[in-house]
Amino acid sequence: MQTQRRIRSFVLRAGRMTPAQERALTDLWPAYGLELGDAPLNLEALFGRRAPRCLEIGFGIGEVIGSLAQSYPGIDYVGIEVHRPGVGRLLLHAEQASLRNLRVICHDAVEVLQDKLADGAFDEILVFFPDPWHKKRHHKRRLVDPAFVALAAAKLRTGGVLRLATDWQDYAEQMLAVCNANLSLATLSADATYVARPDFRSPTRFERRGARLGHGVWDLAYSKKAAANPVNDELHRESGENHTG
Repeated sequence: MQTQRRIRSFVLRAGRMTPAQERALTDLWPAYGLELGDAPLNLEALFGRRAPRCLEIGFGIGEVIGSLAQSYPGIDYVGIEVHRPGVGRLLLHAEQASLRNLRVICHDAVEVLQDKLADGAFDEILVFFPDPWHKKRHHKRRLVDPAFVALAAAKLRTGGVLRLATDWQDYAEQMLAVCNANLSLATLSADATYVARPDFRSPTRFERRGARLGHGVWDLAYSKKAAANPVNDELHRESGENHTG
């Protein structure tokens, strides 16, 4: 019996790769790239320390995660992106900034969350401007659905934060409905809707272009419910560089 193939939230396009990005993918991948084997990733061993961790899913060209990793050296960052030009660009930034707290995965984020990352592994998960698949017949391809939100919530420590943003209103409404319905998450919005853009997320080039076209931007934020984890809480207090807010 053939199993049903999961609908992917992305289509791999042959984007233009610069010579510098090609070099980065060859020369810098051993330092920053994470290869996926049969076993889940041991992030403490890969970073060589125990520290607060942030995961960005679909980092594009790496503007947000690259800036954060540079600004918050006490936090370890993992970025997932399937488009190789964007991965190459982030690797170049990592080299230029001599980052030691950044690792990159070039693979389907859902599969990585399912099989390669431990539950409770992250203090923060960022999902900024996923492909909106704006045509109604393509809505089934959208990343943020009940199954994805449940999976993301499982990867957060107790009290960890899930942040999302989109510049498509109907996708924002879908995100809101799905996240509000998840019993593991508590909204950080006073009225259970949207929140202000976090200070650490400077508008990206993509976002600024959308603003010029008259697109609004909707930010959402949720914390993981359940009993407090004193070990992870102590890590956050000791680092003094947590930006979850």
